Amino acid sequence: MTVHFTVSGLTRNLIHSLGLDHERAPRHLTPEQNLLLECYLAGQIPESAWNDYVFEMPELGKHANARRGRNAARRRAIPTRA
Repeated sequence: MTVHFTVSGLTRNLIHSLGLDHERAPRHLTPEQNLLLECYLAGQIPESAWNDYVFEMPELGKHANARRGRNAARRRAIPTRA
């Protein structure tokens, strides 16, 4: 026997606010975490050190991946001159 159910928007928002869903956008970063992310994306933090930060604060990795995806899409959308 299988049970099927749907999740209403209110329940989905509650799950998101509790941080229990992993499908949505990552949580907001603190100013210090945002600075770390900006430094990493600018190439000022080595990959090995970044991996240590992401191990301690997984949301940093989610933000970095989201930012890379946005930047890649933006680069594809910008026309280049021949």
